[in-house]
Amino acid sequence: MVVLHTSDWHIGKRLMDRERIGEQIQALDEIVSICDNERVEVVLVAGDVFDTYLPPAEAEEVFYSTVKKLSGNGRAVVIVSGNHDDGVRVSAAVSIAEEQGIYVYGNRPFIAKTGNERSVNVIKSGEGYLLLENQAGEKLYINALPYPNEARFKEEKTDESYPEKVARWIGRGESGYEEDAAHVVLSHLFVAGGKTSESERDIDLGGARAVPVRLFPENAYVALGHLHRKQKLGESVYYSGSILQYSFDEANTQKCVIVFDTEGNKIKNIRDIPLTCGKKLVRLECNSVSDALMLLPQYSQSYVELTLHLDAPLSTVETQALAAANGGLVSLITLVAGGETTEFVCRSRMSASELFSQYYQSVYGTDADGALTEAFLSLLSEES
Repeated sequence: MVVLHTSDWHIGKRLMDRERIGEQIQALDEIVSICDNERVEVVLVAGDVFDTYLPPAEAEEVFYSTVKKLSGNGRAVVIVSGNHDDGVRVSAAVSIAEEQGIYVYGNRPFIAKTGNERSVNVIKSGEGYLLLENQAGEKLYINALPYPNEARFKEEKTDESYPEKVARWIGRGESGYEEDAAHVVLSHLFVAGGKTSESERDIDLGGARAVPVRLFPENAYVALGHLHRKQKLGESVYYSGSILQYSFDEANTQKCVIVFDTEGNKIKNIRDIPLTCGKKLVRLECNSVSDALMLLPQYSQSYVELTLHLDAPLSTVETQALAAANGGLVSLITLVAGGETTEFVCRSRMSASELFSQYYQSVYGTDADGALTEAFLSLLSEES
């Protein structure tokens, strides 16, 4: 059986004021083509299909259109909601979706129907898992855990640590595992040691929401979403990463999907397949406006963050000339020698902890301590 792992589509996400839904459509269509070319039978989508809880209608249309294409004439598509997704909203059409081989795990309990008579068929299921079988008799067991917190699962506060709760939630999805099937854990989590990007919101809450690699079953391929850089942690824990570069610190990263094969209860031939669609993000640095005006046109097909080291502030004419030199210039940072350097930070690019700290400082004239900030972020996580 051939399986594809993707995550963090963030349909509807912008870069500053730039609309990117056209690029997202191209990237998602490219994933459909990869599925066809690689003869993929199961698609794993590890959360954050949308960028916001209330996505625009166009983003929802792109999502439904894409998963229908991915399911094709016989593929199974298994989706878990991420922290950016409204789990209830994403899974609202589950009764219709599973008729097309699309299985969506959001907040509400979901047990997939068996015997759907597709080329990849559900032969066993329970709350949080399903067992798939293709026409060759190859089996794939999927433990599906949507972005987990107490509020989403409607659990009361207990003395358990967050890793202890996640271990319990993972254990619940292991209850139907059969040893003759290849084994996958599909979730949206922050694993300790993972490398974050600027495009992600605060996700570790000072480490309180990070989980250790040891929580996952040793014999499973762990298909994760949440972190936007493709990376591997431990022996078998993989982040496929986002489908586009969503922040400038991802400028040199190659976006991809991960494809692997199963044989019996073994997982083998794990490989990256690059995604080529979407504009690249570029960070440039120059020592003069004239140098920048020569360099910018070379990146006309990219989004650009430009840092200028100057002897005097930019004039209006110079600023206009820079903007005209490359329509993709979305961020301009000027560092003036001999004076106090002030970098303007747009609030839309600030993290939740930075926004909270700024607000607290403006009201009380002092910095918030770490415990208070962590409590705020924990509450924010539960609300999301």
